[in-house]
Amino acid sequence: MERKLASLDCAFIQPNMFSPLRMQAVQSPVIPIVGEMARARPGVISLGQGVVYYGPPETISARIEQFFASPTSHRYGPVEGIPELLEALRGKLARENSIRVDAGAGLLVSAGGNMAFMNAVLAITDPGDEVLLLTPYYFNHHMAIAMAGCRPVPVPTDEHFQPIPDAIERAITRRTRAVITVSPNNPSGAVYPEAAMRAINEICALRGIFHIHDEAYEYFTYGGAQHFSPASIPGSHTHTISLFSFSKSYGLAGWRMGYMVFPASLTNSIKKIQDTILICPPLISQYAALGALDAGRDYCDKKQQVISEARTTALLALQELSDICDTPAAEGAFYLLIRVRTEISPMELVKRLIEQYGVALMPGDAFGLADGCSLRIAYGALQPGATAEAVHRLTTGLRALAR
Repeated sequence: MERKLASLDCAFIQPNMFSPLRMQAVQSPVIPIVGEMARARPGVISLGQGVVYYGPPETISARIEQFFASPTSHRYGPVEGIPELLEALRGKLARENSIRVDAGAGLLVSAGGNMAFMNAVLAITDPGDEVLLLTPYYFNHHMAIAMAGCRPVPVPTDEHFQPIPDAIERAITRRTRAVITVSPNNPSGAVYPEAAMRAINEICALRGIFHIHDEAYEYFTYGGAQHFSPASIPGSHTHTISLFSFSKSYGLAGWRMGYMVFPASLTNSIKKIQDTILICPPLISQYAALGALDAGRDYCDKKQQVISEARTTALLALQELSDICDTPAAEGAFYLLIRVRTEISPMELVKRLIEQYGVALMPGDAFGLADGCSLRIAYGALQPGATAEAVHRLTTGLRALAR
């Protein structure tokens, strides 16, 4: 009998004995998959991952020196972030977003915007709850909701990828806990107007659910488009969670710095989550964030001209493909989400563009666009002078393949 039990014990601890259903419900991250395909072909120009062409401002150097000069820098820090950075963020939020972080709101520094989102989802949901995502959605948001044991509920947008408040209201059930918005939007580049944001925020208030708004691309708008923070609405502090990032605006993607503003009632829950997963935000990265804020928004704005020119070049070239390709308006972020009239699947088209034309994009079905063939173009990483070649490869490939 003892031998049988020992054999059973050994069998039980064997790896890969089963695959938990919770993780089977989570889609695979598409960026590493496409990245591996691109690396297999030397010389590919990437229009895939959403990063900027520039690095952080020089002002981070002095702050990093300050970090190393402090004998306590190598110890654990406060779970919510160091006081100096929190104070600087309060000033930035009041000045640029009209968000007042007072007794009714909490503020916490996270390891990037994705972790801030995970903190929010875990703090407000129980397994089996529903979270509404506007389609097309940011795939990491979909993944985080599924990891939390919740149900992501896609809600359609209009032909320009703009929100439809009535569709959001119809999708709410007794299990709905939040509506997610991203503006300027990843993956579509759409900028949601203030009126739409106010309407969504009011729906959340009336239905007793949270409005989680991702503002990672707040500095990236073009033409007359204006970014709006719903947490600036009077009285919205009780149900609005705002997510921010240093990754895009300040070229600090690898430093993993983000922050979040949330109802004070969630403070204990969010601190529990972050303390368990992270303990505290990386201190050296927090000093880098202080250096970025020392440079301020002017640093980011000066870098936008190159990205704006890349956007214009891509839009003009895509106009020549209007017979095979639809390009909805995109007034923000650094993405274009195109619809290609072809029978080829999105991932197959991505694969052929990489292998035959040396240009990489992201398939639209990763963002919840199940019908037709959509592709996301990320132009923020293009170095000055590289745009023309990238766009030439893309348009040549689409013209040849989309038949």
